[in-house]
Amino acid sequence: MSTATTAPRRGWGSRLLDGVERVGNRLPEPFTLFLALFVIVAVASTAMAWAGVTVQIPGSDEVTEIRGFFTGEGLVWLTENLGANYVGFPPLVTVLPILLAVGVAEKSGMLAAAIRRLIGSAPRWALPYAVGVVGVLGSVLSDASFVVIPPLTALAFKAAGRHPVAGLIGGFAATGAGYSTNILVTSLDALFAGITQSVVGVLPDPGAPVNPVSNWFFNIAAALILMALAGLLIDKVLEPRLTRQGVPQSEQADDEDGTPSSEAVTAELTAVERRGLLWAAVAFVLTVVAVVAAVAVPGSPWRNEEGGFLPSSPLLSSIVFLVFLLFLVPGLVYGWVVGTARSVADVTTLMGRAIRDMIPFLVLAFVLGQFIALFNWSGIGSWIAVTGAEGLEAAGLTGFLAILLFVMLASSLNLFIISGSALWTLMAAVFVPMFALIGYEPAFIQAAFRVGDSATQILTPLNPYIIVLLTMLRKYEPRAGLGTIIARMLPFTVVFWVAWVAVLSVFFAFDLPLGPGNGIFLDQ
Repeated sequence: MSTATTAPRRGWGSRLLDGVERVGNRLPEPFTLFLALFVIVAVASTAMAWAGVTVQIPGSDEVTEIRGFFTGEGLVWLTENLGANYVGFPPLVTVLPILLAVGVAEKSGMLAAAIRRLIGSAPRWALPYAVGVVGVLGSVLSDASFVVIPPLTALAFKAAGRHPVAGLIGGFAATGAGYSTNILVTSLDALFAGITQSVVGVLPDPGAPVNPVSNWFFNIAAALILMALAGLLIDKVLEPRLTRQGVPQSEQADDEDGTPSSEAVTAELTAVERRGLLWAAVAFVLTVVAVVAAVAVPGSPWRNEEGGFLPSSPLLSSIVFLVFLLFLVPGLVYGWVVGTARSVADVTTLMGRAIRDMIPFLVLAFVLGQFIALFNWSGIGSWIAVTGAEGLEAAGLTGFLAILLFVMLASSLNLFIISGSALWTLMAAVFVPMFALIGYEPAFIQAAFRVGDSATQILTPLNPYIIVLLTMLRKYEPRAGLGTIIARMLPFTVVFWVAWVAVLSVFFAFDLPLGPGNGIFLDQ
C-alpha cells in the first residue's frame, strides 16, 4: 500500500489570497512609497508647468498656474521649507500632545487594568459582548491593542469555561475591524483630523474646521452597533464553528519561541490595581466636573462671541488639550497609587516610552509632510480635485453612489497599505478637495474613509499583527495558517462593512450632524 499522499487541490479562494499576498509583498514600505509619490508629483508638476496647465477653482475668479518642482522656484521652495514642511505637518501638532497623555495612561498600566476589569466582571453569557465592547474600544491603546487584548480575552473565555480561541480570534477581530471608530476620542481622531485639515487650504469654501471630535456622533453610533455585532458573531458564529471543527480548548504546544504565553496574563486585578482604578475613576469624574464648570458659567472665555459653542468656539479649538487632560490626570493618579508614576522622573519616562513607540510614525511623517506640502504648493491637488469633480458631475456620480465607490476603494487599498495615516494622507489629498467641490464637508469624507480603513485590515497578510495572532493561535492549533485566520475573520469583515455603510447611509439620508459643528453638506 502506497504511503504517498496527494496534495489537496487548492481552491480559487486560496489562489486569490496567495495572489493578494504576492502583489502586496511587492509594494514598498510606506516611507519608500511616499518618497516615490513625491518624485512622481515633482516630475508631473514640472511637465504640467512647462505645458502651461492652469486650474480655476469654482467660486474663485483667480486662475492658478501649476508650479513645477524641477524649476528654480520649486527647488528654492524645498530648500527653504524642508523643516517647515515636516514640523508643520498638522497631525504632529495634535497627535504628539495626546500621545504624551495616553502614554502615561497606558504605560502606567491604567488602560490595561481597565480592560481586564471590564472583561473579568462580565457574566458567562455576556462575555462575547464584553469582548466586542473591549475590542472596539481598544483603539484607545493604538496598535498595542492588537497585542494586549487577544490574550486577555482568550484568558477570560477560558476562565468562564468557554472556548479560549473564540476569545482570541474575537478579540482581534473586534479590535481590528472596528479600529477606526470609538465612543471615546482617541489619538487616531486627532491624526485623521490633522491630515484632513492639511488638505483643505486650497478650497474657496473649506467647510467647518475638522478637529478630533468632528466625527464623534458618527463614531458613537457606529461603535455601539459594531460592539453588539462583534459579540453576536463571536457567540453565534465563531464559537459554535470552532466547536464543530474540534479545535482544542487547551494549549497544544510549549512556548519555545519566547513569546509571552496568554496563560501568563491574568484577568484578575490585584488589590492595589483595583484601588488604583477606583482613584483614577474619581480623578476622571472630578476633571470632567472642573471642565464643565469652567465652560458652563456665563461669560466663560471658552464660549464664542454669541455665548455658545457651535459651530466654532475656543472650547472646540481646545479639544486636544481636553483629551490630553482626561487621559493624563487619571493616568497620573493610577500611577501614583500602584507605584508606576511616583515622581516627575517616572512620568517623563512613561511619556518617553510612548514617544519611542511612535518613532516609526515620526520618521514616516517627514516624507508625508513633504508630499502633502508639494501636492498643495504645486497646484496639482487643486487640478485633480477640479478635474475629478467635473468628471463625477458629468457621469452623474454626485450622490451617495460616489461615496460608496470611495468607501470600496478605501477598503481595497487597505489590503495593501495597512497604515491608516499613510492611506488617509494619500486619499485625502485627492478626495477631500474633490468631494468638497461637489458639496460635501471634509468631515463627512473623513467619516466615509473610516469605514474602508478598518473592516478589511484583519484579512490581509500584510498586517504584521496577524503574524502575532498566528503565533498565539498555534499554541492551540499548531497547524493553523494564515488561511485559518482569514477564514475566521471574514464574517467580521463582511458584517462590519455592511453595518458601517448602513450607519453612514442613515447619517447621509437624514443629514445628521457627524460631530459638534460638522455636517454632511457644505452650505450652498
